[in-house]
Amino acid sequence: MVFSSLTFLFLFLPLNFFTYLLARDIKAKNTVMLIFSLIFYAWGEPVYILLLVGMTFFDWLLMLLLSKHRKSALLSKLFLAAAVTFNLLLLGIFKYGTFVLSNFRAIFGVPEAVPNILLPIGISFYTFQLLTYCVDVYRGVVPAQRSFKLLLLYVSMFHQCIAGPIVRYQDISAELVDRRATHTDIAEGINRFLVGLAKKAILANTCAEIVSKLLAPDGGDLSVLAERSVLSLWVGALAFSMQIYLDFSAYSDMAIGMGRMIGVHYTENFRYPYVSASVSEFWRRWHITLGSFFRDYLYIPLGGNRKGKGRTIFNLLIVWALTGLWHGASWNFVLWGLYFFVFIALEKLFLGKLLAKCKVVSHLYLLLVVYFGWVLFKFDRLADVGTVFSGLFGLNGNPVSDFETVTTVKSYTVILLICVLACTPLVNRLILLSKRAAAKSRVVFAAYAVLQFVLPIGLLILSVAALVGNSYNPFLYFRF
Repeated sequence: MVFSSLTFLFLFLPLNFFTYLLARDIKAKNTVMLIFSLIFYAWGEPVYILLLVGMTFFDWLLMLLLSKHRKSALLSKLFLAAAVTFNLLLLGIFKYGTFVLSNFRAIFGVPEAVPNILLPIGISFYTFQLLTYCVDVYRGVVPAQRSFKLLLLYVSMFHQCIAGPIVRYQDISAELVDRRATHTDIAEGINRFLVGLAKKAILANTCAEIVSKLLAPDGGDLSVLAERSVLSLWVGALAFSMQIYLDFSAYSDMAIGMGRMIGVHYTENFRYPYVSASVSEFWRRWHITLGSFFRDYLYIPLGGNRKGKGRTIFNLLIVWALTGLWHGASWNFVLWGLYFFVFIALEKLFLGKLLAKCKVVSHLYLLLVVYFGWVLFKFDRLADVGTVFSGLFGLNGNPVSDFETVTTVKSYTVILLICVLACTPLVNRLILLSKRAAAKSRVVFAAYAVLQFVLPIGLLILSVAALVGNSYNPFLYFRF
């Protein structure tokens, strides 16, 4: 079940919300949320729900033992090491087992048969959430949670369990036991959810259609890449660049909105990354919760930038290799992570100072770096990546343009321009200006109040209309 499915929109979410409102106290409300969250996860992964519950139970037990024996530094470290090893081992088996065995077989010829291990939905996200809990308990940032039910609720909350944001236990631990959702919270949460829904159903899904027509369909015949025109590849890659942002940020918007509806405040995950002026800034704005996880739980413990430039570069290398690998068990993801490492390292050494001298040049540089990076991200096979890079410059013997591409681009020009605007803070700034104007004028206030009521309904109607009969709807980051 995905947030943008009709089943979720008109059955699961309303039933969850009204049942939640009927619950009298926080314990009952938490029970409602836990039951619905487990049903939500089991909807797509009925077997792997045992994995999620089992990992949570193991970490819950170990952190209680750590809390009990905190005076012993050795035992505390052993309990933490056991929890971290257990979590990473399971993540490694389920996410990277097939990948490792395939590469081992390619080199050494064994094993004879490589098992196809299915990837549990959301394991990358909830594993990292469990790691933040364990490490923060060890550091004394938060006390060990004595209620297994509450810890399981934190891990399995359907808003963010399967595709983020990566929520730290310390950020919502207080709200697990005491929260209030005001009318403003509910209204703003609904608006945020509907904005995310429209971003996904109308914009991201349309970008996916363009990618399928101009670049390559998901799971389709990739041999067509060598025949695509230069214009087709450039516009197709542009559409994918917008699709992945609109798709993933839409999921985060919807998760944050649903959390807000019940008084839970999740961390922002995107801040218009395409307006950045450097790769370093881009990654402070893109998938913020993942970047902050690697910064606080890996980069800084490794020494950060405190031990000289050489050690800083080495630490960045480790972080970005793992960032790439986190996204998927494929060499293109590893190379994608290392690709960004190179530019971030160059910016640390000297490039950052040069870019600061001209914002226009620095912004164009950022857009080009990220643009080519998404090509590397898109295709699992490196041969396909090479074909696209060559084709972008006409080196495959492919034409500059063709009738089909020109017709497709003309058909989608308006929606592409809207998608570009949606990737910038322009609309948000216009809303803020409208709020200020409404505070100064009764007429503007009346118009703004009507718009606040009409716009969400309009977004819902347009989104549902876009979803009906749409063959493409899954969120991209479910596969990671």
